[in-house]
Amino acid sequence: MEDKINKAKESLADQLDLPRDIMLNIPKISIIGNNEITIENHKGIVFFGDKEVRVNSNVGLISIIGEEFEILYLGGSTMTISGKFKTINYERGLL
Repeated sequence: MEDKINKAKESLADQLDLPRDIMLNIPKISIIGNNEITIENHKGIVFFGDKEVRVNSNVGLISIIGEEFEILYLGGSTMTISGKFKTINYERGLL
């Protein structure tokens, strides 16, 4: 049933030319180089360490591996992190 609702939302977003990330409440990730990342529509920080950051979202866990992490902005459902990023992984779970 949820699949049908999501497909209807996708179709509506396409027909009305609306942003899919907002209509479907999925994360929008913007990366600048390898040292700044902005995640919109997240559901909270699960873990923040020296070499790893885990962020919860509607599509699962987003893991960022690297070093020298610093939160530049955290407000509402948007966050910006700086550091030296090596990998970004998407994992199913938590939701």
